[in-house]
Amino acid sequence: MAHFNDPYGRAKSLFAEPVKDVNVSFEFFPPKTEKMEETLWSSIKTLEELNPSFVSVTYGAGGGTRERTHNTVKRILDETSMKPAAHLTCVSATKAEVNAVIQDYWDAGVRSIVALRGDPPEGASHYQPHPDGYANAAELVSGIRSIGDFDISVAAYPEIHPDSPSLAADLDNLKRKIDAGATRAITQFFFEADSYFRFLDHCQSYGINVPIVPGILPVTNFASLKGFAGACGSSIPQWLGDMFEGLDDRPQTRTLVAASIAAEMCRRLYIGGVRDFHFYTLNRAELTYAICHMLGIRGTAAESAL
Repeated sequence: MAHFNDPYGRAKSLFAEPVKDVNVSFEFFPPKTEKMEETLWSSIKTLEELNPSFVSVTYGAGGGTRERTHNTVKRILDETSMKPAAHLTCVSATKAEVNAVIQDYWDAGVRSIVALRGDPPEGASHYQPHPDGYANAAELVSGIRSIGDFDISVAAYPEIHPDSPSLAADLDNLKRKIDAGATRAITQFFFEADSYFRFLDHCQSYGINVPIVPGILPVTNFASLKGFAGACGSSIPQWLGDMFEGLDDRPQTRTLVAASIAAEMCRRLYIGGVRDFHFYTLNRAELTYAICHMLGIRGTAAESAL
């Protein structure tokens, strides 16, 4: 991290003092087992201390986790101080079915949705809209807006969505989602700060003027990362692979390296003017908590001790 010297010659980190101008948000996925539920709720309670602006809960391809997503979102709303945002997709559902889910969220008191086209259902090679459903995320955003005054987040791709033929087509699609009523865009994960800043320039040239929040994925398993990245169009720089080489059997070391890499990129983004960060937690709290701490964010327990 960048440093400066105090009068006594001792180096201080750029974020040695708590920051007041940074907002964080976190993504979780609904648990499949009782053990996973315990892990999730331990993570939620830990990260609640950081006072996130919102937390999102993912939604499986084909609506496979619809009930579990709804239950997790409702429990966050009822049992925590955090604002939950429910993921919602267009896949394998009619407009009437999707609208019923949107209305259920509104009736339950949920006021934030992450609107996504969604991935192809398991076994399908490409996305195919339901004949009676929403064709894409822009239509979904418009449908959500017609039901309630939701805060709506949509996806953005600094390195182009795998289904897009070009950067221009990708930006056109994002612009349609914003024009339909989206509040912000959250990016797919990336590992070079310059990728985000170049994308931001492109968005501004297209008249996309909502917040573009960088999505941060702390890497703990490099082998799994290659599969994730291939599916969503994110590139993996050579230096990142080099950093994790030889650490397959050293999980604690991998975690330390992961925290340092993510914190350094957040620092670069902060210096470039970014003040909002969205973390893909993979339902593991400590790594995300450590990165936020290095970014200068202090939990409520730490603040009360000051």
